Amino acid sequence: MKIYISADIEGITGVTSWSETDKGHADYSDFVKQMEKEVCAACKGAIKAGAKEILIKDAHDSGRNINPAVLPRDVKLIRGWSGHPFSMVQELDESFDALMFIGYHSCGGSKHNPLSHTMNSSDVNYIKINGRYASEFLIHAYAAATVNVPVVFVSGDKGLCDEIKEVNENISTLAVKEGIGNSTLSIHNDLAVELTQKKVEQTLSSNFKLCEIKLPDSFEVEISYAKHTKAYKASFYPGMKQISPTNVLFKTKDYFEVLRMISFVV
Repeated sequence: MKIYISADIEGITGVTSWSETDKGHADYSDFVKQMEKEVCAACKGAIKAGAKEILIKDAHDSGRNINPAVLPRDVKLIRGWSGHPFSMVQELDESFDALMFIGYHSCGGSKHNPLSHTMNSSDVNYIKINGRYASEFLIHAYAAATVNVPVVFVSGDKGLCDEIKEVNENISTLAVKEGIGNSTLSIHNDLAVELTQKKVEQTLSSNFKLCEIKLPDSFEVEISYAKHTKAYKASFYPGMKQISPTNVLFKTKDYFEVLRMISFVV
C-alpha cells in the first residue's frame, strides 16, 4: 500500500494565532513540534495498516517546517515548492492508493477557524468552485480525483470536518479543534496524536475505495481578492473575466486548467 500525506499547520490542535504558524516568531516552535507529532502519528497508523511507502508533502508556507529527522526512517518528505499546479499534493499520481490531509483548516469566507483562508491569506478573500466556498482540502481533493486517488482521512478544525461530510460522508475525519470568533477550543495535544494514529489505522484497514470523489463535469471558479488591483491583473489570465472590482470568474471543463489558473493568479 502506497500512501500520500499532505500536512498544513492552521488545523493542528491548539494553533490559534498567525504568529504560531510563522517561523519568524517565538510562538512557532512549540506548534510546529505538534504538527510533526500529528504527522508522525498518521505515518505510524498507516504503517500498522500495512503501508509500505509513504510520501509526505510539507504544505505550509515555505514548505520547510517538518524536521525530517523526526519521521519514520522509511518515509520520504517533499520540502519547498516545485511550482507544479498540484501544489499541496505535488508528485501525487495514479500509483498511490490513498491520500490523507493533516492539520488542514476551514476555507476563506468561513467562520470556523481564526485562521480560515484559502491558498493566500493576505490577497484572497475566498475562492468558490461551482458556487461552493472552496477550502484547500477541496481544491486538492479534486486534484487527487483527476488521478483516481481517494482522500481517506482528514484532521483539522470542526468546520472543515463538517464540510468534508457534505462532499463524501465516507471520508474519515478528526476534529482536533473548533474556532469560536478569534479563539479556538482544542483537544489535548497527546489525544490528537493518539486519535490520529488510531483513526488512520482503522481507515486504511477498511474499504476506503468508498472515499472516492466524483469530479463535476465543468467548473466555474470565482476568486475574490482583498484589493481591486489584484483582480484587475488576474483578469488578463486567458479565459478570465472580471465580474466586479474585486472578483474574477474562470470557466473550464478541465480541472487541471483550474489548478493551472490558481497557480498563476493566487
